[in-house]
Amino acid sequence: MNERIAEIDDDLTQRLRTSDLWRAEDDLLRSLPGESPVTSRTALAECPELGHLNRREIAKLAGVAPLANDSGKRHGKRFIWGGRADLRAVLYMATITAMRCNPVIQAFAQRLQQAGKLAKVVIVTCMQKLLTIMNAVLKTRTRWDPEIA
Repeated sequence: MNERIAEIDDDLTQRLRTSDLWRAEDDLLRSLPGESPVTSRTALAECPELGHLNRREIAKLAGVAPLANDSGKRHGKRFIWGGRADLRAVLYMATITAMRCNPVIQAFAQRLQQAGKLAKVVIVTCMQKLLTIMNAVLKTRTRWDPEIA
């Protein structure tokens, strides 16, 4: 089973690297600190809209946008739900890594923690931030630059 997975992964890597467009987008995403090949490939495969939508649309598409639970005069808590679960799962792990390796995400997370935000809220907000950065990198076709972020 593991041999078959490795074989498929190698085939996917070879196909990705032979396409100029996919290779360029993969290289742009991989320029982010802590961005793994799995995250890059999953983002490109699961979310071809990445780089073409605004930050709110892409967050909702990935399922990391807080959505209202309101009815009439009742205003409930906001929760994340819907969207693309496979992308969200990979983005979660990438965010945990980015909170340690990416200086921009790390500082952002510390600022939220110091403001007294709950741990899950910090992680989800950092997921939104990382997704927004990934979207901007693909939209502008420029490599990661911490000065711009």
